[in-house]
Amino acid sequence: MTEQATGAHHPQPRPRSGGHHSAPEQVTGAQSLIRSLEEVGADTVFGIPGGCILPAYDPLMDSTRVRHVLVRHEQGAGHAAEGYALATGKVGVCMATSGPGATNLVTPIADAHMDSVPMVAITGQVASKAIGTDAFQEADIVGITMPITKHNFLVTKADDIPRVIAQAFHIASTGRPGPVLVDIAKDALQAKTTFSWPPAMDLPGYRPVTKPHAKQIREAAKLITQARRPVLYVGGGVIKARATAELKVLAELTGAPVTTTLMALGSFPDNHPQHLGMPGMHGSVAAVTALQKADLIVALGARFDDRVTGKLDSFAPHAKIVHADIDPAEIGKNRAADVPIVGDAREVIADLVQAVQKEHSEGHRGDYSAWWKDLSRWRDTYPLGYDQPDDGSLSPQQVIERIGQLAPEGTIFTAGVGQHQMWAAHYIEYDKPGTWLNSGGAGTMGYAVPAAMGAKAGAPDKAVWAIDGDGCFQMTNQELATCALNNIPIKVAVINNGALGMVRQWQTLFYNQRYSNTVLHSGPDDVNPQARGTRVPDFVKLSEAMGCYAIRCESPDDLDKVIEEANSVNDRPVVVDFIVHEDAMVWPMVAAGTSNDEIMAARDVRPDFGDNEDD
Repeated sequence: MTEQATGAHHPQPRPRSGGHHSAPEQVTGAQSLIRSLEEVGADTVFGIPGGCILPAYDPLMDSTRVRHVLVRHEQGAGHAAEGYALATGKVGVCMATSGPGATNLVTPIADAHMDSVPMVAITGQVASKAIGTDAFQEADIVGITMPITKHNFLVTKADDIPRVIAQAFHIASTGRPGPVLVDIAKDALQAKTTFSWPPAMDLPGYRPVTKPHAKQIREAAKLITQARRPVLYVGGGVIKARATAELKVLAELTGAPVTTTLMALGSFPDNHPQHLGMPGMHGSVAAVTALQKADLIVALGARFDDRVTGKLDSFAPHAKIVHADIDPAEIGKNRAADVPIVGDAREVIADLVQAVQKEHSEGHRGDYSAWWKDLSRWRDTYPLGYDQPDDGSLSPQQVIERIGQLAPEGTIFTAGVGQHQMWAAHYIEYDKPGTWLNSGGAGTMGYAVPAAMGAKAGAPDKAVWAIDGDGCFQMTNQELATCALNNIPIKVAVINNGALGMVRQWQTLFYNQRYSNTVLHSGPDDVNPQARGTRVPDFVKLSEAMGCYAIRCESPDDLDKVIEEANSVNDRPVVVDFIVHEDAMVWPMVAAGTSNDEIMAARDVRPDFGDNEDD
């Protein structure tokens, strides 16, 4: 068995058996599948039936422990499973039929693989004798998804179903979490078999290392106390490992500055005095510059992604690297590590705390006072900020900031991809893990609405806001009908600038304002003068047609009133169409392919660092 695992995670318990061994009984493979899902603790499945998976849907009707949510598109099922997993810490489950049903899951599976989300995708397959004959609705989904799953299974015998389901959930949730695909032939679902639980689990070759090497930990602690300009570079693995409490202890013990990647927002409180913000292409000036000028970077559950490093050979030229990750394949992949540490982030950080305390007790303590002087100057000189539009229209940054400020305590935020995603990362304060869900590695448009649906299904007591762009929203908004019919009352903010905003920003900056195919609303005005002013689509009418409460907001004067109205409606999904200024841009910015040294704080504003710090 090959494992393409990579990130950081605190191992979950083995599949639960409900505290008993069940006596063997005669069932169909389909009944065995549903019983297995019940036993591993799956309580929600997002999916759509079709020919080859149909046998499984019959016993699903009788299950009192598994809720099925009928989605409108399989991509929605996959992203909903991701949102559910991230909001609950459990394995998300989605289900589809063979052929196009299964291939529609490819995007969310790839998304979950890039972002280390524990997910099991169950697909029907044509009967085992027909596999390879180009039968109706046949696709080699195991072959298609091999590069984007942590592992996948093709099941052709009914007897194998319980073991495979138990293994799939174990693999998805341990080590570096990720998606596992289980493809089951139709005749295996229809055949008679014996069901007993728990099955014997034998996974030779799958032994994730969770305990870090003590010598590497001591080495890292020494470097931390010897450094003059250290930075804790925190990635999403810290959240996956449930290591946020340990991270806070380590940060406060060392006194080092903390940067949290897009995937790690909420792992360290945004309002903490040691927090510099997010690093990377659209990171804060202080966070980007701290990494560039550091003499030591302690990377915890992060992977030196190109969006963080910029041009790799110019990234952090003076820094030694301590790189801790549960996936040995990530260490040294992009940047060589001086001290590589393979282990679960929670155990690594806990051990680091003890090792640093020992260094302190022996009189070795880092002096970062000069470093903090520089950091504070950069943070004060180049804070995040935005201008209000001159024409009195809505600023998208202000809309998102006010949604964050007026949202109930503990609200979960999801985002699509693009400008609104970066503004949601910058202008909403995240103080707790699991409150920010987004598509980081894959950058999947259409993620926000179904991910919000999954998060709300998994955490019904929490408010869930999807911050979406008008481009992303038009990819998966059909899941609003799913939400309305299944009592999943999410709230959606459509940041409507009439364009594919981030692409338009690049066209403004790098393509001489030639806006090729980024305008989303110009059709009727150009073709039919009588239709001038018509919105195509009209998101308010569209949302109402899908059973939602819908409002439009066009003036800053109405902003708070509209957001409070949205927050007050909790018996159905709410969609707010915020008509915002189309020329707003995301700053700061490091242009693709350039060095982080070339960060722009705003348009035509290059920060002045004094540059005495390069010694």
